[in-house]
Amino acid sequence: MMRALRRKLIVATMLSLTVVLTVILGGVNLMSRQKIVAEADAILAVLAENQGSFPHRGFPRDPLPQRPTGAPGMSPETPYESRYFSVLLDADGQILQTDTGQVAAIDDETANAGAAKILATGRTTGFWEQYRYLRSEESDGTRLIFLDCTRSLSSLRTTLLYSIALALLGLGTVLVLLLLLSQRIIRPVAESYEKQKRFITDAGHELKTPLTIISADTDLAEMECGENQWLSDIRRQAQRLTALTHDLIFLSRMEEQPQLQLLDFPLSDLVEETAQSFLAPAKSQGKTLSLSIQPLLSCTGDEKSLRQLLSILLDNALRYAPSGADIAVELQSKGRSILLRVSNPMAHPLDKAALEHLFDRFYRGDAARSAGGYGLGLSIARSIVAAHRGKIRAECPDGVTLTMAVTLPAGQTAGL
Repeated sequence: MMRALRRKLIVATMLSLTVVLTVILGGVNLMSRQKIVAEADAILAVLAENQGSFPHRGFPRDPLPQRPTGAPGMSPETPYESRYFSVLLDADGQILQTDTGQVAAIDDETANAGAAKILATGRTTGFWEQYRYLRSEESDGTRLIFLDCTRSLSSLRTTLLYSIALALLGLGTVLVLLLLLSQRIIRPVAESYEKQKRFITDAGHELKTPLTIISADTDLAEMECGENQWLSDIRRQAQRLTALTHDLIFLSRMEEQPQLQLLDFPLSDLVEETAQSFLAPAKSQGKTLSLSIQPLLSCTGDEKSLRQLLSILLDNALRYAPSGADIAVELQSKGRSILLRVSNPMAHPLDKAALEHLFDRFYRGDAARSAGGYGLGLSIARSIVAAHRGKIRAECPDGVTLTMAVTLPAGQTAGL
């Protein structure tokens, strides 16, 4: 359990840090891109106002009223630093004018092809390769102005790559630190949990002796005085306490990762034999038990504990199913695993929120209180499944039929 807790701590920390870094770095790079787009659009707006060229007067350093306002990233050097070209087209899409004098990487043919492609899309602004473009309507026709953003986009990509590399380096560093320090972080929890398990085991062993004496004294008193209600109650309660003690000790041992005797055995035969033993109790309660068992399935595990697992599931199904209910037991192969399902209708509707707590120790829902028990059976079942490196889950999609689904690693096919 402590290994699982340590693993969850590392996973939760790494996921949280990954989300935070993704939000921060994504936001920073997104804002950088937005800044590039805003600056490019501001320059394109100036070019559009002057038919595809910069004005000779009225730029940022000129104090005349024509000077554009609210233009981010523009300076007196902007006309000399910017690389751009424009294409003027008439209403039919025919090329009227192409100006590539301010760019060396684009010739007239490429500029015309790009303009025709952009015009066909109907968009007014966007990116064409590394060029930001703007569609401007003039008296002579439609002008498409393209601004070279190669340097800005290249700088953005470099920043993005460096930020990703630094984020990965940071995540790797945090992961190493967590691997080194997580053991120390969970040590107080581990020590508390070990003390709790030790107390349960020691208390269980200490209770065995007085319970045995109580049972023996009850038998002797019954021999002396004969049977009566009080002695029967004492014997029944002593038996219940003995069963509870055995369950607590067994659960504590299972959670200590016991060394089970894992052997390959025919699981199909085990399930059928165990289920057959519940036919009589089911019939006496007015319930039916239907089996669907795929033959010749084997499993590598501890036969005794898996038999106890199935007994717990069937006992729960019989206990909580209403009279006349049909309890279904299914066993089938699923890839490299074996799926065991025990389904039963519930006498009372089951709240879906309760599914998360069914495997908790001593948990008993309102419907379970009238059925007796201590709420340890499913906890023991989960420990048995975990010891076999399997999975168990509770399903109740309609709120009425409860299904316990167990997935176990398959062994070699029986009989081969």
